Amino acid sequence: MQLVFATNNQNKLKEVQSLIPKSIKLLSLKDIGCFEDVPETQDTIEGNAVQKAAFIKAHYGYDCFADDTGLEVETLHGEPGVFSARYAGEQRDANDNMDLLLKKLNDTHDRNAQFKTVIALHLNGKTETFTGICKGEITKEKIGDHGFGYDPIFKPTPYKETFAEMDLKLKNKIGHRGKAVTQLVQYLNNL
Repeated sequence: MQLVFATNNQNKLKEVQSLIPKSIKLLSLKDIGCFEDVPETQDTIEGNAVQKAAFIKAHYGYDCFADDTGLEVETLHGEPGVFSARYAGEQRDANDNMDLLLKKLNDTHDRNAQFKTVIALHLNGKTETFTGICKGEITKEKIGDHGFGYDPIFKPTPYKETFAEMDLKLKNKIGHRGKAVTQLVQYLNNL
């Protein structure tokens, strides 16, 4: 089986490739010659994942899956959520995003948050979605240099370290994307 993973994020690609069985050949957007920005104009994480998968199928003809991920902070009513990648602006800079979030939480004791990933699979004319959630809290400062995005400020429950301090194997086992990809793989194995 061959599937396109609709992402330009090399970190995400690396994470997902480590979870997908070797029997599934994973192609990136670069592999299929897609160098345009895939639209993400929906107001939900689910909506963006479905939109991206449908776009690749419609414009490039490949069976594919796409994900969208958001960090949802309880005390901020779910912010940054669907705007996680561009929370501090269209430049999509992870450090700017983390700095803004830490500033907003500066005087707050309630730092509960969750990462949510939704994967939309477009295969054989049908769309299926898979959701992975990882609960945790936002730290008061950036810790660790592994991972990407908000990883240096997210400490998953019940662990003492942030995602950015963990090795990829542990992060994939307990993390939101790993949980969603596991569901995707189980679905594909049952076809």
